Amino acid sequence: MNVGHLWDQITGSQSVPQGWVVGAAGLAAAVLVLNTVAWRLAGKVITIAHEGGHAVVSLLAGRRLEGIRLHSDSSGVTHSRGRRTGPGLIATAAAGYISPPVLGAGAAWLLDSRHLAAMLWLTVALLAATLIVVRNAFGVLAVLGTGAAVLAVAVLAPVGLQAGFAYTAAWFLLFGGLRPVLELPRRQVKGRAGLSDADHLFRLTRIPTGLWVTLFHVVSLAAVVVGGRLLIPLHGALPHVTIPR
Repeated sequence: MNVGHLWDQITGSQSVPQGWVVGAAGLAAAVLVLNTVAWRLAGKVITIAHEGGHAVVSLLAGRRLEGIRLHSDSSGVTHSRGRRTGPGLIATAAAGYISPPVLGAGAAWLLDSRHLAAMLWLTVALLAATLIVVRNAFGVLAVLGTGAAVLAVAVLAPVGLQAGFAYTAAWFLLFGGLRPVLELPRRQVKGRAGLSDADHLFRLTRIPTGLWVTLFHVVSLAAVVVGGRLLIPLHGALPHVTIPR
């Protein structure tokens, strides 16, 4: 594939897949999120998006990003240097939980705009940028493996498989981003305080942890609604589905 052809593919538009592909992709994503065994592996992708959100916002806030560490238990940490108080640090701490579903809504927008190839290649670019700032071996393997899978689909897969993969990825970011948020209240009940971003935000702002958790819920659910609306338009039939008379 030459550069000119690749650029035309990325900037061009692709056809919307049949409705059953969109539905099957959503079902596959739901299984990955709800099945405990599958989630142990697939959840690493949500951790990458979570920590990547912290990293991007820290840079936008003018902080110095020192690196990301991803762990095998699906936890992670992003280190940045700068002021120890203030809106920049608050925004950085608040970005993690909402980043995966917001990214899912963004992916849904690209797919709704028929930019399937652009969505795949933008994902590769974001993972490549993340790889540069990862500071531990497991994190490198996790990001490298995820990026290699997306790159292989973008370069080698036929259009139909690319569509199925892209729609599954968008649904997965929406559903998978919601799961850790829904689990936050249970973490508090079990006494695991001090471990979540909501606890750090409480220490920074003195706003109760429960209000931060509520904010994460509202933003994540809104992203799922908006993203789902884009992936499955509610006006009329699903894309390319003809109802016989």
